[in-house]
Order: sequence, then structure tokens, then C-alpha cells
Amino acid sequence: MAFWRRNTHIEKERHVRANMRDYNDKFSYADNHIKTSKYNIFTFLPINLFEQFQRVANAYFLVLLILQLIPEISSLSWFTTIVPLVLVLVITAVKDATDDYFRHKSDQQVNNRQSQVLIKGSFQNENWMNVRVGDIIKLESNQFVAADMLLLCSSEPYGLCYIETAELDGETNLKVRQALTVTSDLGDITKLMDFDGEVICEPPNNKLDKFIGTLFWRDNKHPLDNEKMLLRGCVLRNTEWCFGMVIFAGLQTKLMQNCGKTKFKRTSIDKLMNTLVLWIFAFLLCMGVILGIGNTVWESCVGINFQVFLPWDEFQSSAVFSGFLTFWSYIIILNTVVPISLYVSVEVLRLGHSYFINWDQRMYHSQTDTAAEARTTTLTEELGQVEFVFSDKTGTLTQNIMAFSKCSINGHTYGDIYDEFEQKVEITEKTACVDFSFNALCDRGFKFYDGSLVEAVKLEDPVVHEFFRLLALCHTVMAEEKSEGNLVYQAQSPDEGALVTAARNFGFVFRARTPETITVCEMGRVVTYQLLAILDFNNVRKRMSVIVRNPQGQIKLYSKGADTIIFDRLDPSSEHLMYTTSEHLSEFAGEGLRTLALAYKELDEDYFEVWMKKLIFASTEIENREDQLAVLYEEIEQGLKLLGATAIEDKLQEGVPETIACLNLANIKIWVLTGDKLETAMNIGYSCNMLRDDMNEVFVISGHTLLEVQQQLRSAKEHIVGLSRVSSAGDVEKADDSVFEKNIIAEYALVINGHSLAHALEPQLEHVLLDLACLCKTVICCRVTPMQKAQVVELVKRHQRAVTLAIGDGANDVSMIKTAHIGVGISGQEGMQAALASDYSFAQFRYLRRLLLVHGRWSYYRMCNFLCYFFYKNFGFTLVHFWYGFFCGFSAQTVYDQWFIAFFNIVYTSLPVLAMGLFDQDVNDQNSLRYPSLYKPGQQNLLFNKHQFFLCTLQGLGTSFLLFFIPYGAFSVMVKEDGSHFSDQQAFAVTIATSLVIVVSVQIGLDTHYWTAVNHFVIWGSLIAYFAILFAMQSDGIFGIFPSKIPFVGTASTCLSVKSVWLVILLTTVVSVVPGLAVSFLRAELFPTLIDKVRRLQQSRKRQGPQEQNLRRVRRTSSHRSAYAFSHQQGYGELITSGKNMRMSTVSSVCSPGRSAHSSTWIENMLQRKNEVSCVSDENTGAPESSRRAQTDSTD
Repeated sequence: MAFWRRNTHIEKERHVRANMRDYNDKFSYADNHIKTSKYNIFTFLPINLFEQFQRVANAYFLVLLILQLIPEISSLSWFTTIVPLVLVLVITAVKDATDDYFRHKSDQQVNNRQSQVLIKGSFQNENWMNVRVGDIIKLESNQFVAADMLLLCSSEPYGLCYIETAELDGETNLKVRQALTVTSDLGDITKLMDFDGEVICEPPNNKLDKFIGTLFWRDNKHPLDNEKMLLRGCVLRNTEWCFGMVIFAGLQTKLMQNCGKTKFKRTSIDKLMNTLVLWIFAFLLCMGVILGIGNTVWESCVGINFQVFLPWDEFQSSAVFSGFLTFWSYIIILNTVVPISLYVSVEVLRLGHSYFINWDQRMYHSQTDTAAEARTTTLTEELGQVEFVFSDKTGTLTQNIMAFSKCSINGHTYGDIYDEFEQKVEITEKTACVDFSFNALCDRGFKFYDGSLVEAVKLEDPVVHEFFRLLALCHTVMAEEKSEGNLVYQAQSPDEGALVTAARNFGFVFRARTPETITVCEMGRVVTYQLLAILDFNNVRKRMSVIVRNPQGQIKLYSKGADTIIFDRLDPSSEHLMYTTSEHLSEFAGEGLRTLALAYKELDEDYFEVWMKKLIFASTEIENREDQLAVLYEEIEQGLKLLGATAIEDKLQEGVPETIACLNLANIKIWVLTGDKLETAMNIGYSCNMLRDDMNEVFVISGHTLLEVQQQLRSAKEHIVGLSRVSSAGDVEKADDSVFEKNIIAEYALVINGHSLAHALEPQLEHVLLDLACLCKTVICCRVTPMQKAQVVELVKRHQRAVTLAIGDGANDVSMIKTAHIGVGISGQEGMQAALASDYSFAQFRYLRRLLLVHGRWSYYRMCNFLCYFFYKNFGFTLVHFWYGFFCGFSAQTVYDQWFIAFFNIVYTSLPVLAMGLFDQDVNDQNSLRYPSLYKPGQQNLLFNKHQFFLCTLQGLGTSFLLFFIPYGAFSVMVKEDGSHFSDQQAFAVTIATSLVIVVSVQIGLDTHYWTAVNHFVIWGSLIAYFAILFAMQSDGIFGIFPSKIPFVGTASTCLSVKSVWLVILLTTVVSVVPGLAVSFLRAELFPTLIDKVRRLQQSRKRQGPQEQNLRRVRRTSSHRSAYAFSHQQGYGELITSGKNMRMSTVSSVCSPGRSAHSSTWIENMLQRKNEVSCVSDENTGAPESSRRAQTDSTD
């Protein structure tokens, strides 16, 4: 939307009418155009210049330029400042424009997506940006939702539809949305055209899980909530089509409200340099004042005697005014202490460091053909200073792929493979998979490696069959058979889909379901079970059960859930098996697998009828219905017989545990911020070794009110720091938490969920939350919204003064990526939104280790060395003028030739320092990864800070003093071969200039630790260029062409042909360099740093060849057990048995004869099932008893 159309009115409630654009336009609602870029063609120049002049140095050079335009005070030409200033501004502007151009391309790609909009009686393809509030849109399967819209109807019964919300909360399990009953039959285009309902609802906000509104239609009011809404960023799944009415569009959608604004990011070194430039400017003023006062005194005492042949200019009225003019002249002459070439060089270094990241083959992911990409060039050295990493879970740490890995059946484990010596063999990509060709309905993508389980199935072991029968029956999965044998499972959670797929491959294929039947193909025989009841999952039960009647008329209850829950309800006859299975579960949990216990029970017909009557009665109660149902569920789920346990691998991305362990050694704190449930997040924490059993305490903050959260936070902090006095306002009375944090030896972890985090982020509690989190080794925030992710990052940024990095792969991570100092996007399964909004992107989380410990550390090290050397050489170069002022009557006369001043930073010394800043290495990349502690100096800002700046400027000051006074003293006593004195200023200037170039070249050679051909070329080349230009510029030929521009004609050849001059140059070089060299040598020998030690080790191993780091795979040592059921949503059981989520054709064709397809709840159908006949095939499922192959457990 154009900026002149923006609505500044604060919206209190929204009124939207369907199919009435004219009415909706009165409110000036946002259209569906989105904008993540910072500039447009009109605002680019003013905004970009404003951002650039926030850099103090640019403003400083602008003031100098204005001063140089005043001829009365300028000793230097104005072009020496304006050309480099414009060059810096243009280079930075082009870089910023390029970055923003790619954001515009991304916006344009999204805005031009196609959507079907109801216009003038037909559905027309429109770009997303042309969709308006009140429009009716048609969505088809697998399409993204274009805007936040009210679901009107769908192809599914009862107006149901399924959506995937990975872009919003990172979860790929399907969620159900249901239209209002009054709109669920609007599937006809004529009815949609006549639909004129008005929605009155809340104004735009960022709450993803909340919506309040009312639909007014046909003189009736219908309440609306979040279950009726399809939010932008969702994907329609398993639903052929649906229609919706747009409520919020564009930047007012909940997804965009959570994205935050693109911020102008500056590094800590940038901010430090702003401060240092102010210091330098103050120092410059002091020198100008001293020299100005000196000029006033000199003119008053000495200069007045020379008025006859050195008269004052007409405007120069007094000695004081002369001193005033001299002050400004020296400000211009001495401004090279901070040359503008410094900022050009910094931008070149950052650009080079960014290309090194792009070109790194070890960060290239061949499977997806994705290379690492530096999407910004302004933050490279900040990568070497990161202290906090905020990571998403799904798609970032995990692949979001669940795999059936192992199981325990009747006391025997399956899933490991052994060699001929009964030793366990590690499973790799080359390990042969089990052949499932005996099963025509198997899933070709399923992999299992232990052939003994297939043999047990083929031998018709009754317990093994019952095990997989349970997995094929006890679930809420929906099956879609697109063609004969081509089954597609739509699971509420990926782990439940993995269990049903496992049963499918081992011969128990779930084929179809109706509200009252489940059809399974068991070892090739089609068997239909009558579904009598689903005892649904909830967070208290931590299990789900189904009650079915098999073709033989037996009633069985199958249950699966958390092992502790199932074990408490077992029959005493299963006690021995329980202990054996418990040992297996501990082994599985120790490997990071998500475990689940399975049990069953045969039910007596009479008992079941009595129980069912109680259940029907309880379901009709108004008060305490849930409690009464829970009691009945508990009653029937007693006396279970244990079958075994499953172990699901929530596959981590390759190298995640190793990367996290390595980053922890580098003192980088990793916080996981995820939209997943608490149990799922904790499982991944254990899998990644972020959570371990040997931790002293894992604090779980789950309070629902401010007071509960306050108490839990206070108790946890008091437990850690041992404080007893807690203030009533919620803050622990301060006892210097930073001291506690450093002295904490025990390891703690903090896990907090979304609704508790909302209270903890309140102003009165945020400090307690931050203090507690910083005392913990691991922090996991679950069920958080995108905006909460950004708030957590902002909290740490605001109070910890530490560099933060956020990494994620979905649109729900964009807000924290933009908020953090550095944003990293992973090109993952959840789209490219995170990568497009990021500063750096790559394909795998494991590349973060190399990005930080190699590229980040090198960039910081190189930038710091570059800055130290640059300030040193420019102070040495510039302050010679200061000393010379005391010997030239404070006349603002320059020591050097003007051409030398112009070329010094551009030609003579620019390339060597750039080569050092681009290629230097203190240690190689293998050792950077092998010794993560090398990263810590960057976090502590040790290599370049105010103290280091003071030291390098002091070194430059000393060098300038020696550069001036050694030649000055030598020239006062030195004579030529003919006995004449060296009395001319030009020879003195050439001697100092030559000494300066040689000294800074020798110094950069000593400061370089990693020599390349480029370093040799530029250092020797710069020296050669200096002498070539010196002799050329002072030759008779050039003087003949430009006589007014070349005052130093013949000086170089005359001066440098004298041997004593070279002795002066040699003496000056040695005296200037040796003290610094001695200090560096003694410091490395007497007080070696870790870098010094590693460098020596590297040199000693140099002849052994490069040694690739081989980190051993980090194995989880936790015995924490998890159950997949925690990732379920309550209510799916009732949804299935009601038939609302099934197509009408499916229900009518498969259900039993007396069944009504429109029953509202499964409880109402129980009484009708007693005498119904199931539609079963003639085959039965009798399984003869057979012996199974004995298997013995072997230990490692």
C-alpha cells in the first residue's frame, strides 16, 4: 500500500462485509501487499544517507570537507577529502541497495502468487497483492493460505479442513479447522455470491492462538473463534478445496504482525569506532589548540620581527587571529589520524570475508545443492563474538522425520544387528536393509535393519502379531488410498505416522476406517474390526486406548502410552516382563529414542456392557463430566498384559549433538525456542545432550498465573544461588548475580512454556527470568509464539550486552532472526522465509560451528589486527606534523610533499594491510575447530578495545617521535661528502618519508602470521611502487610537464644517493621496530596465551600434514524416557467416532447397515452397535501357535 494511503487511525474493532469492496474500502484496511524491504525509489537516498551519517566518521569527514573549502585555512586541496568520502558513500549505498533489491525480489515473488478470488460471479486468478479484505477465496489442496480468512465451507463433511502450520509454529502435524454449520453448505458459487454476512471482530494483533469475533447473517449472530480461522502461511492439506472470507490482509495478518521490522544492524566494532573517532577528534582539537597557541606566541615574540619580508595578509589583524586560523589549518593537516580510506578498507575486508563464506566448500550441502550464503556484508567480524545462540527446533535441530528404530517384544529386543562374533555392528548408510518384498503393500521408504523381526512375523509368533496388530488399530491416523495399494497416511503427529507405517511394513496394513470400523490387511488377509470405543489421549492420562471386537467376537482393549503410566496398570502376571522391558526402555532412552509401552487386555462381554452403560450415563452428566469419564477410563485400563515397547528416532540433523557440544566448549550458550509441546522439546534436549541425567536440576516453569510463575522463578533461583531473602516484588535481593554466575559449578537447565513465558516477560519479572536463565547451562522455551521468540532475544540483547545469534528455518523464526544481532536462516522444509530474512544462510545446523569458530573467529581476528595496525601507522604518519610545528614557527607547513600525503594511505600502505586483513590466520581452520576455547577472546572483546586502541596509538606516537627526531638530530651534525651541511627541508622530508614507508612495511611483516604469495607481492610491491613513484614524481621530465605541481624536483636522487642518509634510515627503522618486537617476544615467551600455545603446536606438527578434526559422535547418556503421545491433541478420538472428518461416500460405503451417518458423538452410537453385523471378509485371522526363533541378548 502506498505510503500516502496509510491509515493512521487506531482500530478498535473490525467490520468486514463479504463481497462488498466499496463498503470495506471506507475503513482503509491494508491490502494484501507485503513489504519486508527497507527502501523504495523515493526514500532510498535520504534514508540511506541518514543511516550512513549515523557513523560519526562520515559526519567528521563532511565537516573537514567544508573546512577545506575555505582557502584561508586550508593547506590541502579539497579533492583529497571529497573523492574518498563520495567513494565510501557510493560503495556502501550500492551494497545496501543490492541487499534491499533481493528483499524486493522476495516480496515480489510472494505478492505475485496466484489466488482464486470470487469477482463478478466467477472465480478469477488474482495476484496475492490484489486480494482485499472481504473477498471470498477458493483454496485447493497443498496451496498456501493467502491471507487470514474465515473458513466458510470445504470439500470435507461438516465443513472440516486440515491445515499444516509449519510456517507459524514449526509443527508439521495436521490441525483441524471447522466452518460454522450455517456456512458449511455454501459450496455452490451462486450461494457464495449471495453470501452477504458481516464479521465484527478484534483489530489486527499478533496472537496466533486467539481470535474473537461474531458473524452477523440472516438476522442471527454466530460466535467465531480461532478454530474457524485459516491464517496466512498455513498450507491446506488432505482437503480437496475450501472457501474462505478474508478478514486480515497483508501486513495486518497475524504472520506479518509477528515478523517484526527489518532493523539496521551495526557491529560492536562499528559502535566502538564511533566512540574512538570522538576521542580522536578531541585529541585532534587538543593538538590544534596547542599549535594554535604556539602560533600566537611565536607571532607575538618572533614573527613580528619578520613583518618586513613576511607581512600578514590583509584579513590577518593580530597574532591571536593568526593563531585562530592556524588552529583550523592544523585540524585539516592532522585529520589523517582517521583517514577515510580506513572505512573503504573496512568495507572491502567485510566483502572479502563474506565471499570466503560463500566459497567454503565445507559448508556446501550436496544433497540439496545449497551453498552457504552471506546475505549481508556488514556483520562478519561480529560472528567471532557471539555469546548466545537462539535456535528453533523443528527443521533446525531436527529433520522433522520420525523413524521406527527399535522395539522390545515379549522381552526380546529388535533393531540392532550383530556380526558372527555376536558383537553389535554400527548401522551406517551402507548397511543392508530388511527385504519387505513379501508385502505388496509395504512403504518403499521404510528402512529397518534387523531381519530377525521379519522372521518372527513370518513364523506367526502370536505376541509379535498382537504387537503389530495393536499398532495398526490403536491410533487416530486417516488413510487415503489414491490407487490400488498406494496408501497415504495423514497422521496428527509424525511419530504416530511412523508407528502405523512400521505395522504396515511388517504385514499389518491399516487400510481404512469408518466411525465404527477399522479395516486392516493382516499378512495379506483383510480383517475388519468393530470399533467400540476410543479412550482419547489427554495430558493427564498420557496414553490412548481403543476397544475393538474382532471377527471372532472377542472384545479387546489395546493401549499405548508413557511407560510409567502403562506399567502402573499391568496385571501381576506381566511383572517379570515389565522388568525386562524396563531395561530395554532404558537402553533405548540412552540412545535418544522416544519410547512407548504397549499393552492389551481381553474384556468379558458382560463386564463391557455394564461398563458401557456407566460410560453413557457419565457422558450425559453436566457437572464433572470429564472427571467421571476419567474414572471409568481408569477402571477399564487396569490389569493390562504387556506386549512390549517401541523406540522412535526423532531424527536430528547430521552433526547436531557434536555442534552443540563444540559450541558449549566455546562458551556459547544455546537456547532453544520452539513452538512444539514441552515433552517434545525436552526429548530433543535429551537427544542433543543439552539435557542430561547428571544435571543437578531441570527446572520446569509451567505456572498459569503471574503469581505462580513468579513463585516458580524465585524458588528456582533461590535453589541455585542459595539466597533466602526474596523481595516481595519478585526480585531476588541482589547479591551480585554476575559473581554467582561465574562461581556456579553445578549444571542446571530451565524449561519454560509459552503461557508461563508471557508472564515472565512482564517488566516486574523479566529480570528474574533473565538472571535464572543465565545461571542455567541450558534453556528451552516451548510453545512460544514468533513474537515471544523475538521478545526473549530482545531481553538478552537489552540487559546482557552480549552478541546474539538467532537461527531458524521457518516463517515463525523471522521475527527473532530480525531481532538478533545476527540472523541465520536454514534452507529447510518449512520454506525460504527465514533464509530470505537472514544475514547468513546455509542448509544444515552443523555448519554453524564452522561459520562461528572458523569464519567468525578469523574475521574478528583479522579485523582487530587490521584496525590496530591502521591506527598505529596513521598516528606515526600524522603526528610528525605535530613535532615539526615546533620548528617551523607553527606555520601549518607540512613535512611531506603533498603527493606523498595523497598517496600514503591509497598506494603505499593500503594493499599490505588489506592483504593481512583478508588472508592472515593465527591458527588454521582444523585447530580453530579442535580448540573451541580460541573463540573466547572475541566474546570478551580482547583483541580490539579501548585499551588496545590506546596501546597502538601510543606505539604510533612513539614511532612518529623517532621518525622526526632521529633524522632531525642526524641532519644537524651530518655533512655531505663535499663538507656541506644537509640544511634543506626537502631532503629532510624525503628521509622521513622513506623511513616511514620502510618502518610500517617491516612492522606489517612482523605482524603477519600466515604468509601467502599475495602478502609477499603487495608488501614488496608497495616498497617498489614507493621508490618508483618517488623518483618519477621528482624527475626533471615530470617537472617539465607540471612545473607548478612538483616542488621537490631532483630531491630524491640527490638525497638518496648519499650513504649517510641510508644509515639514518636504517637507524630510524631499527630503533622504531625493535622495542615492539622485543615486547611481543617476551610476552609470548613469559606469558603465552592459548593462541600462542596452539600456534607453536601447529608449527611443530606442520610436517605431519593436515589433520582433519574427527569428533566422536556424541552419544546420549540419559535414561529419560519419553512418550510420543505427548505430542497429540485431545479430542481426535471423538472426532473420528463422530464421522465428521470422513467423506460421505466413505461412510456410506463401508459402515454397517444400521448406522446413521450423521450421529453427533460416538457415545450416542454405542447402544446401536450391540446387534450390528460388521462388513468383514470371509477370511478370519486365526493364527496357529508356532515357536519363534530363540534370541539371546548380547552385551557390548
